[in-house]
Amino acid sequence: MKAKMLSPGNSAAGNHSRRAFLKNGAILTLAATGAPLIKLSSFATTAPAKDMINAIQVGMASFADEGVDTVLDILQKRGAINTVFLNTFTYGDGLSGRQVAGQLFPDHGPQEPDKNYHGGNYAIPHAKYYQNTVLKDTRSPEYGNRDLVAEVIKGAHKRGMRVFATIEDQWRDDVPGIDQCKEVDLMGRKARTTCLFNPNIRAFWVDLATDTCASYDLDGMVFFNERNGPLLNALGASHLVGSVDPSRSTCFCEYHQAAAKARGISFERTKEGYHKLDEFVKACRADQRPSDGYYVAFQRIMLDYPEIVAWDRLFDFGKHQIVDDVNKAVKALGKKQLVGLHIEHVNSFNPFFRATRDYEDLAKKVDFLKIVVYNNCGGERYQHFIRNIHSTMFKDIPLDELMRFNNHLLGYSPSEASYDDLPKAGLSPDYVYRETQRALNGVKGKCLILPGIDIGIPVGKNSRKQSPDDVYQATMAAYKAGANGVILSRKYSEMKLELIDGAGRAIREATKG
Repeated sequence: MKAKMLSPGNSAAGNHSRRAFLKNGAILTLAATGAPLIKLSSFATTAPAKDMINAIQVGMASFADEGVDTVLDILQKRGAINTVFLNTFTYGDGLSGRQVAGQLFPDHGPQEPDKNYHGGNYAIPHAKYYQNTVLKDTRSPEYGNRDLVAEVIKGAHKRGMRVFATIEDQWRDDVPGIDQCKEVDLMGRKARTTCLFNPNIRAFWVDLATDTCASYDLDGMVFFNERNGPLLNALGASHLVGSVDPSRSTCFCEYHQAAAKARGISFERTKEGYHKLDEFVKACRADQRPSDGYYVAFQRIMLDYPEIVAWDRLFDFGKHQIVDDVNKAVKALGKKQLVGLHIEHVNSFNPFFRATRDYEDLAKKVDFLKIVVYNNCGGERYQHFIRNIHSTMFKDIPLDELMRFNNHLLGYSPSEASYDDLPKAGLSPDYVYRETQRALNGVKGKCLILPGIDIGIPVGKNSRKQSPDDVYQATMAAYKAGANGVILSRKYSEMKLELIDGAGRAIREATKG
């Protein structure tokens, strides 16, 4: 029996969130005092558990390794999970596969790496849907003709659990046709990523979503695309660890150029501006301080070349246009399936990136937003972000002062750990609460908000290792803020069962039933 569907406009969960948000609205004034906004005392929502999306992300490998019934029983009994976000498409190993290389295995599943991991489409594709793209052969070879997607849906619905498909924009270089879809960088080289204005890519995502949602009795789907635009990539303004190289900024292919021309953006001026950024970053990395300082030099480039920002915004337009197209295609099926968008972690660290993500506008394109509020690995990631932006435009500002300044811009509590202590401390449950309320305030009741709670996401050896109570506190903070549910992330195959227990305790306490 298919689980009961939710809708953002009139669900009990949606009504609960609005009530909870209005009730907590006055608490927001405490932000100015710097005090934590929450006290995790006894709390329960006014919505029954069945009307909340109490979810977890699971890759196909876990069901193949441990058995569909075994995994579903664990999730339901230990985690109070009523919704499975099942990875049906990716070539990456962040959402799919076993534990990533070099990390300890959790206390379930095989205790060895998945040597045969390939990725791709784990659903059974139907050729009739892929007539307008060169990407016709993406079926994962890992499980032969076995239809694990159908098995999971059947087992979940039998237990009254929902199933959402997750599709992620991650690719391999050996996918047939992918070379025709790649982005082109500033120097004219092909990148590993795909251009969101390439007609083959635009058609593929719509075709994949339509095929998957039409062919299976799913309750919905969510689209993952964690790529940043060219400006932030040029500055290294993310939490990722690696070299900063503006010459690798994308995309400058013919399709991107055509989209820019249609909007009156000069291709030549854009390239010239990004070359100036390249020179600036190289000078920063070589400690060649401009006479007016690093930030002034950066701002001067931005004022001289407004095309830089226009080109960056074009990337976001292409990304969100695909989301809108996917949502419309799924809705046209008439199956009342919900469509969501994953909002990557840098959104809660980077005020520049945050300015490009208007929650109210995004709420018009989807039924729900999965906002990443990973607080345990967030300490380490936030420190990486501060270090990255310090290496370029903010190089004149001491690291600890830069972090405190950024905290003020983001509305973080001053009680968050210092720069040096961030990895060991992580970010607090108060961070989860604030980001959840910010999202609820932003969408104005027009879509559901499902915070992503991190469990077992790999961190450095000296960074904070989660306890069950850490997970409990973070999960409870999301519900306390008025969320429509949570999504335990990134994937079950890297989570210890005792940590899932911690989330389950919070879910049971925070919901009725």
